[in-house]
Amino acid sequence: MAEFAWSIFEPIEGTFEFDLFDRAIQLAKKYDLKVIIGTPTATPPAWLTDKYPEVLNVSREGVRYNHGSRRHYNYNSEIYRTFSKRIVLEMVEHYKSNSTVVGWQIDNEINCEMNVFYSNADHDSFRQWVKNKYQTLEGLNDAWGGTVFWNQTYTDWKQIYLTRPTVTHSYNPHQLLDEKRFISDSAISFVQMQANIIRSITDKQWVTTNGMFGHLDNHRMTKEVLDFYAYDSYPNFNKVIEDKSMMPLHDRKWSMNLSTVRSFGGGNFAIFEQQAGPGGWVNRLEQPTPRPGQLRLWTYQSIAHGADLVLYFRWRTATKGSEIYWHGINDYHNLPNRRITELKQTSEEIHKIGNTIFHSEYISDAAILTDYPNEWDGEEDNWYGHFIKESKEAWFKAFQYHHIPVDFVNITQEMSLETLAKYRILVYPPHPAILTETTAHLLTRYVEQGGTIIFGARTGYKDLTGQTYMKAFPGYIKDLVGVTVEEYTLLNGWQENPDVNLLNKQFKTTGFNEVLQPEVENVEVMGTYLNAHYEGKPALTKRSVSTGTAYYYGSVFNYQTASILLEDMEATNYQHLFILTPDIELAVRKKDGVSIYLLLNYSYQSQHIQLKAEMENLLDNQTCSGSITLTGYDVLVLKEK
Repeated sequence: MAEFAWSIFEPIEGTFEFDLFDRAIQLAKKYDLKVIIGTPTATPPAWLTDKYPEVLNVSREGVRYNHGSRRHYNYNSEIYRTFSKRIVLEMVEHYKSNSTVVGWQIDNEINCEMNVFYSNADHDSFRQWVKNKYQTLEGLNDAWGGTVFWNQTYTDWKQIYLTRPTVTHSYNPHQLLDEKRFISDSAISFVQMQANIIRSITDKQWVTTNGMFGHLDNHRMTKEVLDFYAYDSYPNFNKVIEDKSMMPLHDRKWSMNLSTVRSFGGGNFAIFEQQAGPGGWVNRLEQPTPRPGQLRLWTYQSIAHGADLVLYFRWRTATKGSEIYWHGINDYHNLPNRRITELKQTSEEIHKIGNTIFHSEYISDAAILTDYPNEWDGEEDNWYGHFIKESKEAWFKAFQYHHIPVDFVNITQEMSLETLAKYRILVYPPHPAILTETTAHLLTRYVEQGGTIIFGARTGYKDLTGQTYMKAFPGYIKDLVGVTVEEYTLLNGWQENPDVNLLNKQFKTTGFNEVLQPEVENVEVMGTYLNAHYEGKPALTKRSVSTGTAYYYGSVFNYQTASILLEDMEATNYQHLFILTPDIELAVRKKDGVSIYLLLNYSYQSQHIQLKAEMENLLDNQTCSGSITLTGYDVLVLKEK
């Protein structure tokens, strides 16, 4: 509670009132409820923005955003930071000894709505940020290599700004990459500032924040600032826009989001907003009412992927304001409805099985590698940025529909081999154009100790500044995969996309083609191009390195190509225990040496599955085996007998 309530706590500058929330918290205590208080800095009050307009955010074009929505401030305004410190200090001092208050949510959904900032305070702070990073103008000009090409060489620090409108609408890509790093650092600094205040006053209440939005290194923020991460899960978001792609994910896309969140803190997390009804703001009613069974299904989806705490948004549906269509468990009238009945059943089940699954570990022997530099660089270099998303989703679909649990792992320059070695298969599908010698060495060691790794087109030709190497593609991993790129081309519809023959199956290629040239004898050509001037030349290669294997695919992955590679690698899919239909997600969790299997049916139709071993259904304590019918949106939580 209280995440948008600054003007209730501080109705006029310097005057603080706590009566309303004191009474609310006392009422929660009466019903044995615990409370999380949100610091209200996501919505500065009108008296503050009116008197100190410099706290407001500004567009790249220099237009100041007005008061009247939310998240309209900037992180680097010293005035805003001063007022934020004061309101947080007053609130924590007031509630530090209240046993009903168990924790603090800092702000709300950091970088939601707006994840770029161009106020004067941001330009000034960026100037200091790059000065601290590069020390000299020579160092900055070298890192922003484009400074020479379009005569952007800087001779005085006062010439440095965040990106501003240009004639061509094209910005220095190396400057843009630093801009996103700066925005992330600014956001983390703002969260750290509030966390430091809370922890300086109490050690009995934990600290977190919620969301998962752009231009924010959530891994670093979780590790350095938070006790754990909290996510807001809305699986019906944009459901009205039908996904026409092969094997659409629909609400299973949230399993991908939850897997990403699981990687932030290396395991378990919280859900602070689990969808509880139809949703939308007054200008966009965009989430249909969940069908019978879906709220229960989505709750188990969150738990299956690592949620140890699930809170529904919201209890009552608001009757005023911009979010009057963002429904909660109760409708406007607060009368009984089927959503309440469904969540009551879910709650009773969770209380029954909670100790079995609480703080358990998600089990997977495969991982999808991601990283922030490529994600951020791909925003401006948007043709390959699009391929990053396309290939990552294609691989997640393939893992999902082949019932192979998968983790997401954020790869960094400091990562140890131990972190990767627990996985038998790694996929680096986001076409990591930025790939350093350090990372290449780490991945080579991973393969040498027995791992399998898969790369896609446009791998390894940029450094951390976004500048290209003067090396044969794929740069520092050339020796690992044993190939170089002979030539390459964008596929943009100007001529028909070539086909590719992969393991005797033929498909259309999309997005990009790289013609591969084996450089060592033990490179096995697994696929070749068709109907192009490079017909018959390698498109997919495989190389054994010590006891491991490295694949390289010279195009953009889709569901079909990812599926073929999974079959070739013989990834673990638990077929010795289950025969499952594609509509079922399998998640495996382990606690105290005991494996728990969650089967989630994302179809409104019944699914017929086979259990090859005797299992205990933890939801009803019945033994089951053989043929099982899972009704629409139903869930099984199983343990081997």
